[in-house]
Amino acid sequence: MVELKEVELKKDKSVFGQISEYNHEKVVFCHDHETGLKAIIGIHNTVLGPALGGTRMWAYASEAEAIDDVLRLSRGMTYKAAISGLNLGGGKAVIIGDAKKDKSEALMRRYGRFVKNLNGAYITAEDVGTTTKDMEYIKMETDHVAGLPEAMGGSGDPSPVTAYGTYMGMKAAAKRAYGSDSLEGKKISVQGVGHVGGYLVELLAKENAQIFITDIYEDRLRDISSKYKAKVVGMDEIYDLDVDIYSPCALGGTVNDDTINRLKCQIIAGSANNQLREESVHGPALVKKGMLYAPDFLINAGGLINVYSELQGYNRESAYAQTERIYGYTLDIFDLAEKEGIHTQLAATKMAEQRINSIGKVRSTY
Repeated sequence: MVELKEVELKKDKSVFGQISEYNHEKVVFCHDHETGLKAIIGIHNTVLGPALGGTRMWAYASEAEAIDDVLRLSRGMTYKAAISGLNLGGGKAVIIGDAKKDKSEALMRRYGRFVKNLNGAYITAEDVGTTTKDMEYIKMETDHVAGLPEAMGGSGDPSPVTAYGTYMGMKAAAKRAYGSDSLEGKKISVQGVGHVGGYLVELLAKENAQIFITDIYEDRLRDISSKYKAKVVGMDEIYDLDVDIYSPCALGGTVNDDTINRLKCQIIAGSANNQLREESVHGPALVKKGMLYAPDFLINAGGLINVYSELQGYNRESAYAQTERIYGYTLDIFDLAEKEGIHTQLAATKMAEQRINSIGKVRSTY
């Protein structure tokens, strides 16, 4: 571990200022000169159990951006586990680097040693920029890893389950907005057709939805478009489409001051984390505009449910059955938001915090 240095973040807040704002228990900075590893592990809350969350590898523009990402993502994992009824805390990690150029077996195994040194307080899994193969490398150094290949007794790629949960949340939103959860004929724009987005498009195509897609990788676009007859649109064009549902399935922050004024949809429901750039600003802005938002950390919880099932002794049918409950949870959130006159992200956060606080009365931290 390297010495913790003060790095200026957004709003001129120091590292400790940002940690205090999000109320994290622990943030670990990992560095290894030989492998080039630069990683940050954020452990937000362990009241319900050990912090479980994936490791993201991304070429961040700055260290400040990486810190902001890991803090927001790990907090989201706390709420995701709590609202899904799992006995897990929230954590997340980021590795700073280009996954296509900088990743190596040695780097991932060295990272695994840092995870091991946390003595089970954090359990890692795959995320953007990492794969089940990377989890195999990490497993060589620590047992505190999930999302392993099925051949090793793991649950394999969690993306199909994440997509299924997102699909359930989207259908619940359609039920609320239109009186029917059928997506047949609905115009749906999917931003990002990687692992999760691709599986989501497959589910939407089976319902005969009209699908529009965009992604930074042209090969993915060609493949998905060819398979499911989805129309390819530009990265920026996606915000101006006249659609029923906008589904962000890439990185976060795409619902912001600029895009809210451009979006013409009635529903926002996607698998990306931290879709609202500023929750306290953009959550109410969506309500004012008459848009129904399915909270991200709720409807994208399928992947977490899947790897949690792995820790209990993996059963695919059980994981899907538990993920299907996201439909009902989403409707409950809509009801709570309407009853209390608040935006849906705040309603979901309140419900998650209520469970953490109630269990916290009978438990200490992990």
